[in-house]
Amino acid sequence: MNEIIFFGKNKKPKLIKNETNKITKPIQFKFENENENENENENENENENENENGNENGNENENENENEKQIKQISTGDFSTIFLFKNGKAIEYLNEYYSNQNPKKIQIEENIQKVTVGWKNEAILTKEGNVFAKGYDTNSKNLNEFINISSLIEDTNDRIIKDVVCGRNSIYLLTSNQNAYGIGSNYYGQLGFDSETLKKTEKPILIMKNVSKIFSGNTSAHVFLLNSNQKLFGCGYNLYDQLGLEETRRETNIKKLTKIQNIPKGKIIDIQCGFAYSIMLIENENQNPKRKLYSCGAYNLNGLGKYDKDTYEFTEIKSSLFENDNDNILEISVGNAHSLILTSNSKMIGFGNNSSGQLGIGNTINQSIPIQIELPKLRFNEDISNYHVLCGFQRSFLYYSPPSFSNLEEDLIKLFERKEFCDISFKTENGEIIEAHKLILKYRLNQNQNENQIEKLQEIISTKSIKESNQIFEMIYSNKIINPKLYCEIKEIINSNEKIEETMKRIYLNENENEKDFIIERKEKQYKFPKLILIMRSELYRGMFLSVTNDTSNKVTDYSELSNKSFQIFEYWIYSNQIKDEIEITQEIIDEMERGIDYFQLNQTNPNLFDLLINKFNN
Repeated sequence: MNEIIFFGKNKKPKLIKNETNKITKPIQFKFENENENENENENENENENENENGNENGNENENENENEKQIKQISTGDFSTIFLFKNGKAIEYLNEYYSNQNPKKIQIEENIQKVTVGWKNEAILTKEGNVFAKGYDTNSKNLNEFINISSLIEDTNDRIIKDVVCGRNSIYLLTSNQNAYGIGSNYYGQLGFDSETLKKTEKPILIMKNVSKIFSGNTSAHVFLLNSNQKLFGCGYNLYDQLGLEETRRETNIKKLTKIQNIPKGKIIDIQCGFAYSIMLIENENQNPKRKLYSCGAYNLNGLGKYDKDTYEFTEIKSSLFENDNDNILEISVGNAHSLILTSNSKMIGFGNNSSGQLGIGNTINQSIPIQIELPKLRFNEDISNYHVLCGFQRSFLYYSPPSFSNLEEDLIKLFERKEFCDISFKTENGEIIEAHKLILKYRLNQNQNENQIEKLQEIISTKSIKESNQIFEMIYSNKIINPKLYCEIKEIINSNEKIEETMKRIYLNENENEKDFIIERKEKQYKFPKLILIMRSELYRGMFLSVTNDTSNKVTDYSELSNKSFQIFEYWIYSNQIKDEIEITQEIIDEMERGIDYFQLNQTNPNLFDLLINKFNN
């Protein structure tokens, strides 16, 4: 079920009918779809008939109907507002200047994973790694036609996209090879090239290599690129010092990528870009609170979150609303000139321009410093970490979206219920037993030679109900904050910064061979794997193991077609989603691995194994 709260500018398009143009207090948003009730009744009748007839697909249909309703993400700008649903479909409310048909289904055949809206453009990332976009400075022939801009990248090995971000009139692509491309306007140098010689491009051009994240905004003509070493670079419109380049660098246009100096100490979690300012979220493990906000840019638009003059470099936003050690900033969002912050104590905080009521405080008075926003009673208040804040052009959203797991994390959650794969037990406060997987716990918990973290976990579980215990284990398995209050109790023993591939790689490098419980035999050598790893990576072994409820004995398969080198590639990738640097890829290995991928029915992540092989071979 959905929970969407709206406030701010309610025109172009009018998202909520029968409401004023300015909604100054948060209200519930509902989709205006004349056929919605009729379709729901039809679905209910179909499900009732199926259940009466003993149709086993009844639950599947019910889940699919829920997926059609469940919001995954919202993105909004002046051009449009897009709602993405859990089933990979999306609808858009276009600015009435461009279309009178609202809402409108987005006709993309592929499964949509992310939507992003700029000032007069929008882009869609699909599960297959393609990006479809439309709008000014992207497709001059028809601004309402989606085109596949990722297919226009000249380097064919760089066409798998893992993230896309819209700026004011530009779109930025991050490829699976960690290369950043830009398309659209370069009027202010926001693509990293001299705007005198390149004002715009309708084909993606390479901006920078070795990029881990791209940051821009729906009204910003500037961009930040973060490399894998946490070095930050920026370019584009800088009249108001929104790039944080110090007073001496106050130039209107920064036409080439420039390193941003004097970054606050800590890990950059996020950077949100407005029209004339930028806000940075920094995490520092040695401080309380661990996450802090910093801003730079123009003070006269009230976007800096402090009483001050213009700020030439990133300086801290201080407020008593952020000083509670038990509270933490979960998420920030920036629109044209206003900002919203969501904290783990269920607080929503805002500041900046409020001319359309986009701060939700009941009036249209601008707020220079952070102010807490009174929210209506939330349906899923205990899961505040699954809410998201979103600022658009003079409008705002707060919406609920359950966590979306990667294939691997989703499989871990499913295995959480499978007792035949459990090998360690914990006792709750009422003496109830909850079982878990020792292998996963061993590598999800912090590694400390002087302390037994599993014993610490047992102490915590012994004081919790079965429901709370299940939530604790779900947080450990999924690496998501399901319940902030419980998370505060276990955060010291969880290795929460480690991705699942990193966990699996540590299992590969450190695990005792005798503890691995499944043997793949090929030629004269045996390879041992934990069953859990094979289940998460291979459809072949998932079907083999998950269809067995009583037999947990080791099984041996024989696959001798792969050479030693090819099997080494398979073994390393199945844990790390990477290919070892020292292995040389030949056409013979590519042909072998193509057969091996089909045989093992490998779950193809992004980037998938075959693309990694091709890229390494070509390079």
